[in-house]
Amino acid sequence: MGYVDGYVLPVPKKNLKAYRRLAQQAAKLWREHGALDYKECVGDDLTTKMGVPFPKHAKAKAGETVIFAYIVFKSRSHRDRVNAKVMKDPRIHTLCDPKDMPFDCKRMVYGGFKVLVGLP
Repeated sequence: MGYVDGYVLPVPKKNLKAYRRLAQQAAKLWREHGALDYKECVGDDLTTKMGVPFPKHAKAKAGETVIFAYIVFKSRSHRDRVNAKVMKDPRIHTLCDPKDMPFDCKRMVYGGFKVLVGLP
């Protein structure tokens, strides 16, 4: 049914333009190396009364919003192959300079997921 890498991270609103540029370049890399889909979504309606709101769970501070993102693959092995290619691509290292990130990498939550339910 597929495999998804997902992540959630708080981003200062003042850094959204820089984050978007980074995300657009990352999306291009993952798609070039075989990812089926790549989405980066910025918080819009985050004041839900059901469950734990994303900003609270992500420990977003004043002036921050939350990014919810995912990358779709055929399978876990496909994900592993694509991610290995991305990590070998020199462009990823210029994108991910720890001294010049528009967000705090230590606050990013990430994981790989088997698709449980999905449309074909």
